[in-house]
Amino acid sequence: MLLNYFDLIKNKSSLKITLTLATVFFALMLAFSLNRFYSFYASYDQSLFDQLFWNTIHGHLFQGSLSSGQSSAYIQDGHIQKAFYCHLGQHFVIDFLLWMPIYALFPSGVTLVILQVSLITIAGLVLYVLSRHYLPSSIAVLITASFYGANAVIGPTFANFYEHCQIPLFIFSLLLALEKRKWWLFWLFLILTLGVREETGIILFGIGLYLIFSRRYPRLGFAVCILSFSYVIIVTNVIMPLFSNDNSRLYLTAYFSKYVPGNNSPSTLQLLWGIVTHPQELIQSLLTPVDKRVKYFLGQWLPLAFIPAIAPSAWTLAGPPLLVLLMQDSIAALSMSIRYALTVVPGLFYGTILWWSQHQEQFKPRFRRWWIRFIALSIFFAITSSPSGAFYFLIPDSIYPWVHVPLTRQWEHVRHIRALMQYIPATASVSATTFLLPHLATRRGIIRLPSVQLQMDSGEVIDVDFALADLWRLQQYQPAFKNDRQQLKDFVSFINQLLLQGKYGLVDVQDGVVLLQKKVISQPQAITRWSEWLAEIQKL
Repeated sequence: MLLNYFDLIKNKSSLKITLTLATVFFALMLAFSLNRFYSFYASYDQSLFDQLFWNTIHGHLFQGSLSSGQSSAYIQDGHIQKAFYCHLGQHFVIDFLLWMPIYALFPSGVTLVILQVSLITIAGLVLYVLSRHYLPSSIAVLITASFYGANAVIGPTFANFYEHCQIPLFIFSLLLALEKRKWWLFWLFLILTLGVREETGIILFGIGLYLIFSRRYPRLGFAVCILSFSYVIIVTNVIMPLFSNDNSRLYLTAYFSKYVPGNNSPSTLQLLWGIVTHPQELIQSLLTPVDKRVKYFLGQWLPLAFIPAIAPSAWTLAGPPLLVLLMQDSIAALSMSIRYALTVVPGLFYGTILWWSQHQEQFKPRFRRWWIRFIALSIFFAITSSPSGAFYFLIPDSIYPWVHVPLTRQWEHVRHIRALMQYIPATASVSATTFLLPHLATRRGIIRLPSVQLQMDSGEVIDVDFALADLWRLQQYQPAFKNDRQQLKDFVSFINQLLLQGKYGLVDVQDGVVLLQKKVISQPQAITRWSEWLAEIQKL
C-alpha cells in the first residue's frame, strides 16, 4: 500500500513536469510566433490560408484569390487570378471546417498562429498519455520532452499556418484510442486524419502495415491499408479534378516528374505505375545525395537519442511518408523546418515507445543524461537555424556580407507599414509584396505584386484599388541575396512604370514602403520622398 502511495506521488510529479514542459513550449513558441507575425515575417501561405478561412465564413467555401496565385492556370498558363478560385483542387483540406467556428469568433491571421501552436502543444500532452500506456513516467516524460525539443516539431510550428499542424494530434489520438481499444474514437481520428489533406492516407498506410506485421490486429491493419489507399486514389483522381487539375499539374509533375517523363498532368495511378517501372530512378532518389539523407535522418533521430534507428516498428510506421519525401525532386522535402517533417514524426515517436516497452532495462542514469543532452542539442540546432525567420533578430541572415535586422529597427519599420495600411479600406482590393499580405488577407480581392489585375465574382477583370510594396526589406537583404537584389530592381522599375502610365498615383512613401492608389494624382510630398529614396538606392 505504501509502495502504491509513492507511485501515485511519482506519477503526479511526472504529470506536473509534463504540464510544465507543455506550458513552457506553448509560451515560448507563441511569443516568438506572434513576434514573427506582427513584425511582418509571416509570408504567402499564412495569408493564403487566412483568406481561405475568411472567405469560407463569409459563404465562399475554400475560395481565395491568393490560392489562385498558386494555381497552374496562373503560373503555367498566364491567366489572370480569380477571386472565386477554389483551393480544393490544389489540396483537399476539409478538416479546416473544424476550426471555422473559432476563426469566425476571431477572424484574423493571428488566430491561425495561435491555433497552430495550440494543436502542436496538445499533441505533446496526448503523446505523454500514449507513452504512459506502455512506459514508466520517467521515460514518458523524456519522450514528451523529445517531442517539444525536436527540430522537426519546432521548425514547422514556427512556419506559416499549414494543415500539417493537425497531424501529430490526430495520429497520437488515433494510436491512443487503439491502445485503449476505443474503436469509435479510433475510426473518428482515422477519418479526421484523412481529412487533413489528400495524401495523409500515406501516414495511415504505415500504421496499417505495422498492425499487420506486428500481428496485433492484422485484419484491422488490412482494413486501414485498403481504406487509406482507396481514399488517396479516389480523392486525387475523382474528387479534386472536379475543382481543378492543379494537384497533378503542379505538385505531382513538379515533385515526381522523373517517374512520369513527358506527362504534364499525371494522375496518382499513373505516378504509381511510373514508380514501379522506373526502379533505377527510385533507388537513386532513396540513396542520393547521401549527405542530405544522412543529415535528415540524424536530425529526426537526435531528440529521441537515435532509438528510431534501431526500432523496427519506427521504420514500419514512418516508412511510407518517409519514402514519399525521399522520392521527391524538392529541396524542401528533407528540410527539418518545413511542414513535411511532421508527417514522419508520429511514426518515429510511436515506434520509439514500442521499443522502450521491450527494453526498459536500458534506461540507465548514464543513458538518461545523454538523452537530455541530445534534446538540448536538437533545440540548439532548431534555434540556430532560425526557422522561417523566427529568430531573425538573434541570428544574422548572413555573416559576410553582414545582414542582420535588429528587433528595434524592425519594429520601427512596422510603425511605418501600419501608417500606410490605414489608407486602405477593409473592402478595397489590394496587391502587396509577400510579407505584407498576411496583414491584408481578410478581404475578397487581394493578390501579390507585381500582379495588379484580378477577375472578380462578376467575371469583370479589374485593376486593384491599391498597391503596397515594402522595398526597405529588400534593401536590407539584397547585399547577400541575389533574388532580393533582383526583386528590388524589378519593383523599382515596375512602380516607375505604373506612375508613367498614369494608372496609379503615389499616396505616400515611408521608410522604403510605397503606397499607390488607382486613378489618383500623386501627392507632391510622396513624389519628393520617392525621389529621395531612389537616390539613396542608386548609391548601393
